[in-house]
Amino acid sequence: MLFLVVMVVSAMAFLASSASADTAAAQKWVDEEFQPSTLSKADQMKEMEWFIKAAKPFKGMKIKVVSETIPTHEYESKVLTKAFEEITGIKVTHDLIQEGDVIEKLQVQMQSGKNVFDAYVNDSDLIGTHWRYGDAVNLTDWMAGEGKDVTLPTLDVDDFMGKSFTTAPDGKLYQLPDQQFANLYWFRYDWFNRDDFKKAFKAKYGYELGVPVNWSAYEDIAEFFTEQVSEIDGVAVYGHMDYGKKAPDLGWRFTDAWLSMAGAGDKGIPNGKPVDEWGIRVDENNRPVGSSVERGGAANGPAAKYSLRKYMEWLRKYAPPGALGMDFYQSLPSLAKGNVAQQIFWYTAFTASMVEKGTPVVNDDGTPKWRMAPSPHGPYWEEGMKLGYQDCGSWTLLKSTPVDRRKAAWLFAQFCVAKTTSLKKAHVGLTPIRDSDINHESFTERAPRLGGLVEFYRSPARVAWTPTGTNVPDYPKLAQLWWQNIGEAVSGEVTVSTAMDNLAKEQDRILERLERSTVQGDKGPKLNEKRDPEYWLNQPGSPKAKLANEKPQGETVNYDKLIEAWRAGKVK
Repeated sequence: MLFLVVMVVSAMAFLASSASADTAAAQKWVDEEFQPSTLSKADQMKEMEWFIKAAKPFKGMKIKVVSETIPTHEYESKVLTKAFEEITGIKVTHDLIQEGDVIEKLQVQMQSGKNVFDAYVNDSDLIGTHWRYGDAVNLTDWMAGEGKDVTLPTLDVDDFMGKSFTTAPDGKLYQLPDQQFANLYWFRYDWFNRDDFKKAFKAKYGYELGVPVNWSAYEDIAEFFTEQVSEIDGVAVYGHMDYGKKAPDLGWRFTDAWLSMAGAGDKGIPNGKPVDEWGIRVDENNRPVGSSVERGGAANGPAAKYSLRKYMEWLRKYAPPGALGMDFYQSLPSLAKGNVAQQIFWYTAFTASMVEKGTPVVNDDGTPKWRMAPSPHGPYWEEGMKLGYQDCGSWTLLKSTPVDRRKAAWLFAQFCVAKTTSLKKAHVGLTPIRDSDINHESFTERAPRLGGLVEFYRSPARVAWTPTGTNVPDYPKLAQLWWQNIGEAVSGEVTVSTAMDNLAKEQDRILERLERSTVQGDKGPKLNEKRDPEYWLNQPGSPKAKLANEKPQGETVNYDKLIEAWRAGKVK
């Protein structure tokens, strides 16, 4: 009996010392790493104590998660996995691979039913895929049911800016935002404020040099810096930057809202309805009915063809030599060289690399020589439409992952976005996900060094930048069609018109195959019968008939006045 008592007391002492060690580890991380935070240190420790308790059944478990390679995820992989293991005893291997590879791994697990990773950070662009196939865990029901015991009480889902992006038509949350960044307009604020450039621009074009509101102004500015200014301090300068290599990332260049910026889709936030930015039309039940104009879609409509034509024209006429042969990753360092005046489509995920002291685009005092602003829109665009793209990498759980591993992975996912850790992570990667974080005083202090990022995310304008929406029923299958068809036009193999016609037809074929397979049930495609394209072009909304004038008068806005409006809570 005495032996049993000693054993019980020893076990209790061991558990107490273990819990004490976990708490001490949590306190260390809160004090030394997880600052600043929107929570007090006492409230941070309450969250950490919850994680310690919730993780007890999984202590000693080893799990694997995966994401694309950007600074935010590097921080999670190198820092947050270590903190999570020391605090909870769960060891996480967080693999970093290219975005296309993440989607491939996800597909393998969905198709095979075998557990490849315990959780994925994949773009919310797949929301339509996840909702229709039913392989992803419905997080709304999970948090209230099977996963309730491992769901953080202070998760505060309504605080996530990207919640609408990861919510399906059924009103349920299928993905939990982990990072987000927009593709905004980028320009050399210092050059745009030079009196000689302002005077010369107005003399030539008849209006002020400023942030372009429409594509006409963007084109004029590109021409001005490339052909009229041509060099600054003996260095050749260019009015535009882009990339054109036939590779998978050329597809992102277009599916990431390029057609909607031109105005190809319908009005609607977060995505056009019934026709979205991919040119895919859905019916009243959110079933895709076609992407070609003859089926009521807009992937090969006049606005879509206009947008591809402008992309190719600007790339050849106004971008630096070699841009045509660059892919997405090769083009990234170009702006930091200091010889480009503007870029219509720049991902804010790379803000951190653009604010490094010593680069040609940063002043000696650490403030940027550049700014970011809203993207200009094409002539087919109308008020009420989305204006650009916002990436929202989000945690996704698959039903094929064993429940115990899924629960442990869900704990880590929440650890990465909890209020204890999220603000510090936002400062590291500059991909904020919480309203409470972007409105924190630490970002107010840092705003002058971030070129408009903070003002953008605090403004009501941000809602017009959204990811791919729910009209896309199978993102992996459809996305690959874009770079292949557009790449043929860029390389001169086919005309612009043929490329977009082929894209629309091939998208329809995939929709048709999905319909025949019935794999997505009553959520899957149900194609419209083909009709004369003129029928659809004469209907209200998208697809839109060709405009007689695709280059209206250029229009610009003063950047400083725009920022004042954002700070005042106005869109413009």
